[in-house]
Amino acid sequence: MIKGVKTKQIKRHFDDRGFFSEIIKFGEETFIKVKQTSYTRANPGVIKAFHWHKKQTDVWFFVSGTAQVVLHDLRKDSPTYKKTSVFYMGEDNPILLSIPPGVAHGYRVLGNKPADLFYHTDQSYNPKKPDEERIPFDDPKIGFDWEIKNR
Repeated sequence: MIKGVKTKQIKRHFDDRGFFSEIIKFGEETFIKVKQTSYTRANPGVIKAFHWHKKQTDVWFFVSGTAQVVLHDLRKDSPTYKKTSVFYMGEDNPILLSIPPGVAHGYRVLGNKPADLFYHTDQSYNPKKPDEERIPFDDPKIGFDWEIKNR
């Protein structure tokens, strides 16, 4: 796993009314002081990749659908520099993913329904000076193959 990336398996507490889950909780390893929460939906087959931040930590949680999440370490001083990690997240595998600054991230929606993502950040978005750098999804320096592997 890429240094500084943290995950939390989300527990669901079921009863006859449905279920309840705690997502971000003070005192846990994945906790950040949230300054903004955003919500996005991506349609089946869409790839939203890559971008990264110089200062901002992102905490991702897919509430519906399924996504293949790809991280790539861009930090030259990191022991996991140029390493890639892949996570499969969504309603059938509820995971919280904390992505530190300097780690490029993106995702592809799997299956035949949209994926809904809540992402919490420890910085507020500043449209005049955004802390966001973009990299094409097919950048050869990352070299990630987004094609489905039939096995």
